[in-house]
Amino acid sequence: MITEFSKLTTIKQKTTIMTTDIENMFKDKVLGHPAGLFVLFFTEMWERFSYYGMRALLVMFFTASLLDGGWGWPREHAYAIFGTYTSLVYLSTLLGGYFADKKIGYRYAVVIGALLMTLGHGAMAIETPFFIYLGLTLLVFGSGFFKPNMTSIISEMYKGKDEKKDGAYTIFYMGVNAGAFLGILLCGYLGEQVGWRWGFGLAGIFMLFGLLQFWFAQNIFGDIGTKPVKVDTAAIELSADEPKLNPFTQLQLVLIAVAGLLGISWIFNDPISKISEGAYNLFDFSMFGMEGSNLAILSALGLFVLLLVIRIPKYDRITRDRMLAVMFFAFITIFFWAIFEQAPSSLTIFARDYTQRILEGNSAFIFKIVNTLMTVIPLGIITGVLWLLFKKTFSKYALSNIFLAASFIIIWAIALWMLSVEFGKEIAEVPASWFGVLNSLFIIAFAPLFSRWWESKYNPNANMKYAIGMVLLGIGMACVAIGASSIEPGAKTASVSIIWLIMVYFFHTMGELCISPVALSYVSKLVPGRMIAMMFGIWYLAVAIGMKLAGVFGEASEGIAQSEGLSYFFWILTAVAVGLGVLSALLYPVIKKLMHGVR
Repeated sequence: MITEFSKLTTIKQKTTIMTTDIENMFKDKVLGHPAGLFVLFFTEMWERFSYYGMRALLVMFFTASLLDGGWGWPREHAYAIFGTYTSLVYLSTLLGGYFADKKIGYRYAVVIGALLMTLGHGAMAIETPFFIYLGLTLLVFGSGFFKPNMTSIISEMYKGKDEKKDGAYTIFYMGVNAGAFLGILLCGYLGEQVGWRWGFGLAGIFMLFGLLQFWFAQNIFGDIGTKPVKVDTAAIELSADEPKLNPFTQLQLVLIAVAGLLGISWIFNDPISKISEGAYNLFDFSMFGMEGSNLAILSALGLFVLLLVIRIPKYDRITRDRMLAVMFFAFITIFFWAIFEQAPSSLTIFARDYTQRILEGNSAFIFKIVNTLMTVIPLGIITGVLWLLFKKTFSKYALSNIFLAASFIIIWAIALWMLSVEFGKEIAEVPASWFGVLNSLFIIAFAPLFSRWWESKYNPNANMKYAIGMVLLGIGMACVAIGASSIEPGAKTASVSIIWLIMVYFFHTMGELCISPVALSYVSKLVPGRMIAMMFGIWYLAVAIGMKLAGVFGEASEGIAQSEGLSYFFWILTAVAVGLGVLSALLYPVIKKLMHGVR
């Protein structure tokens, strides 16, 4: 009894310390939020610089001709490996979340992830098949350790500050997209105009800066994210705020193992079987009138659903209901990312092969001015945020700030060099990767407005955010469908106005702001505290499925374009997005009840 009381007292003391840390963090504010949020802002910015910079180049590198330094792959093969890579990036978060929760803590997980990604980009800069695949592997595991634990640190920072969470995640998402903006802009330009290795390598340099900046400022988080301490189960159960433990049974572990093995095998087998022209195919059979690969993935999904059916009823009513709400949002999220992630695949190929990107005369001059403003203004805004952080943290974390300042000096130098080169040309060729910049630009411009919206009395409920987001996603796809309506089935090139793609990215960005950043906030609100990192991993599993499905959709676009035309493919995606948006709105009363007061 004395021992149990002692353990419980220790837990209460630790909780008190944590609360005190949180209150102290809120004393040093930048734009109304703790300075620590902006340390994470810039760390995540460089990680997104690395990820999106590489992502912008991957499909184009694989499909570029051998004379252009690429591998000359068919589009279907590039889409397949891109879908596998992006899905594994998010799937690996399950591993990273587990090790952070149980073994090493959030901070060391972030550091390990950043180091692996730095090495991964270095490998890809060598450009041989071995080093390209090695680099992709390191990037997958690096993202797995990095991604879920950054969001977990934010969740811990805002314990007891639920009213500030939506705004915090939206600001954090602004950092995400600042990195994406710079990565696509600079890595995309260097990769297309100078050489692929330069684009891949630059991403790794700034990932290293992100690692150093985070490492030398980590004490700003107090006790948050340190190595986890084993706590007696009985003591945990005394907490009224936490649900009873629901350990996995042997049967459930078997279901997880079999479903995981089938899913991973299918993810790897998809590009390998296509690239090898069927020479290596794990599922080279048919059963029940179904191809082996389709049977494998459907079986994996079926086992996963069975696992949920077995486990969820064993939680208390409130926890069970809230987990069901998370599952609904995860379902919508799968299709959101499957459609949204056409940007680096089918939409990038559409930009490269089917749009008029060569501008002359006044059009070229106007584009150069617009491109200059698009580059300088966001960089200026982000640099302003950096200055605000300096004023709050330089005295305590000088080395971190110095590394951060050095990275921005290099960024400004590369950006100004790029602009000077482009102004020296008589014509302007819009890089195919440039359109991806628009998404990040719109995020940077509109994220603060959405953050204020979520913190106002007009903040819509979760269902309506998802409904609005999916409808906006559908409108974006409708724009490119209309733009592609003049392209004949089977056509390899066209000259569609770039205006249609600009409209796509505008509407897609508005939809993204309604779903992606607030989704992280809702998971943190609905999930019990001790399950937070692992549940972020589960959430990213849904994202992983969406990413792979994006690759599948991209592959399907080639066949549909040959038979029905590209416009038909985009109209299909429009219908799916709008339909799910309407479904989310109609289920508002049900989901509201399941959330038990969480907004």
